[in-house]
Amino acid sequence: MENCTFRLAGFADEASDSAEGQIRALKTLGWSWIEARNVDGVNVHDLPEPAFEAFREALERAGIGVCCLGSSIANWGKSVDEDFPASLAAARRAADRMEALGTRLVRIMSYAVRVDAEGTPLPDQKKRQRFERLRELCGVFTDRGMVPVHENCFNYGGMGVENTLELLSEVPGLKLVFDTGNPTLTPDFSRPRPWPNQDSWVSWTALRDHVVHIHIKDGRRDPGTGEETYVYPGEGPARVRDILADCAARGYSGWLTIEPHMAVVYHDPSVSSPEEARRAVFLEYGRRTETLLASLGLVVRNGEALPRGGAS
Repeated sequence: MENCTFRLAGFADEASDSAEGQIRALKTLGWSWIEARNVDGVNVHDLPEPAFEAFREALERAGIGVCCLGSSIANWGKSVDEDFPASLAAARRAADRMEALGTRLVRIMSYAVRVDAEGTPLPDQKKRQRFERLRELCGVFTDRGMVPVHENCFNYGGMGVENTLELLSEVPGLKLVFDTGNPTLTPDFSRPRPWPNQDSWVSWTALRDHVVHIHIKDGRRDPGTGEETYVYPGEGPARVRDILADCAARGYSGWLTIEPHMAVVYHDPSVSSPEEARRAVFLEYGRRTETLLASLGLVVRNGEALPRGGAS
């Protein structure tokens, strides 16, 4: 096993809407990193200035660092035809706030897949417009020494490995955040309908050389109904343990951000739970992630996982 360091982080807005609740959940786990996404239901780059400053100060007082800004820029809910000046403005706000938070990574996507009334992707995905817009959006960050990372969610770049590689070739400076669970929750449109799910291990091995950040999720989609089921890491088909073992063997040094989706799902407002239940799931998910890392011969200390006998 090469030298590796996994720094553990969480989308703590799954534990609590409030900044205070998010910080409390991370501190309970003994972790020092958050992937900042929503505070009181509003994305960090859209918070009014006083609310953002209060969030920043609360993190600073608690000693919590921001590993990545989980923006909503060009995500699965945004059309490639949406108001582009508004997208650019959001990117510029995000960059300003990343600077204030001291983070270099920003999660983006590649706009919604264009589909017909039956959910079949249209032949025309407006690729030229899509790539042009993403180049300009990414330039907002790369011009300031920041790193935009594309997530393999149900957006154009998440439709399959070929789409992701095409996106990387068309958008200079773009890197990847790999979500372990998203392939097993996303249709493989290269196969006949009803489309089976993609394969997490196949996706990982094809894309791992471009990955600089990782989200931990596990679950499955029922191809017949589209129903999604989320489980603890290692309990589903997402090959979480195998992917983390491969990371360790390859000397990965970066963050692992847990994204349970078990008590709350940000693209499905019908899935929600009382905050105490959300917090309990988040904490259990974090502890199980630590246990999984320990099973790979890694020791978790102060929110970092190192090889046994590694640096103190």
